[in-house]
Amino acid sequence: MKNNRFVAIVLIPALLLLTLFIVIPIMGSFVISLYDYNPLRAHNIFLGFGNYKRLLSDQVFLKTLQNTLVFVFVTVIFNIALTLVISQLISGIKHRILRNLTLAIVFLPCVAPIANSAVVWSRSLFPTRGGLFNTVISAFGLEPVNWLGNPAMLMPAIIIFTVWVDIGYNTVLFTAGMEGIPKDFYEAADIDGIGPIRRFFKITLPLLGRTFSFVSVMTIISHFQMFAQFEIMARDGGAGKAGQVMTTFIYYTGFKAKDMGYASTISVALFFVILIITIVQRRLNRIDWEY
Repeated sequence: MKNNRFVAIVLIPALLLLTLFIVIPIMGSFVISLYDYNPLRAHNIFLGFGNYKRLLSDQVFLKTLQNTLVFVFVTVIFNIALTLVISQLISGIKHRILRNLTLAIVFLPCVAPIANSAVVWSRSLFPTRGGLFNTVISAFGLEPVNWLGNPAMLMPAIIIFTVWVDIGYNTVLFTAGMEGIPKDFYEAADIDGIGPIRRFFKITLPLLGRTFSFVSVMTIISHFQMFAQFEIMARDGGAGKAGQVMTTFIYYTGFKAKDMGYASTISVALFFVILIITIVQRRLNRIDWEY
């Protein structure tokens, strides 16, 4: 009885906060999506599912959805692949202080606000004239690249920045997961003469399943919600709307066009896209073992 009371005392505040800041806003967004809603008007027309019909035939939304899916798919793959490699290298450092120092250096990009980092990159690394990347490219006799003004290069530039700025979190998680794997498996692999690459794919990666599942889900959700770098590097969607994703489309539609009803419809669509992809990903990464 005392245990149940303690659980209730601990969970009720969390459930209240969850309801207040997540459940109610989601329900409110769905209700607003049923209206031609403008906060500056006294009366708003009820449209039912009219905004959803408009959404399915909106070519700008379909382009935005495509940009979002490409961005998330590419960044998540590169992020997880690079963090696995970096974490394996860091875990191989025997000296504890040196290992922790290396991990701290890798985590440094995550310390600064992403908006500040985006400003620095857009003004010092990506400029066509004087930018660090183009200075290096020009040193090899190649033509400078218009990273943020060329529709073909805008999304790759944002992807490069996002992978760099977000790589520290997953590196810390994967490194912790690798350090939690029992050493007996590696000692047995050494006795059998298994090399480092085969040991990684046959021992480390399978036993990292739970961490991998958690990291991949959280990374997918996080990248679907990214906004700051797109607003700074691709203002108003950038050249040819190549840098417009669903978060920026929601912002422009709701706060600039004052079409809150349609912006809420896009928000609901984004919610279901994240929900469906997360459920599928969780089922694919289902882990039923212990060690």
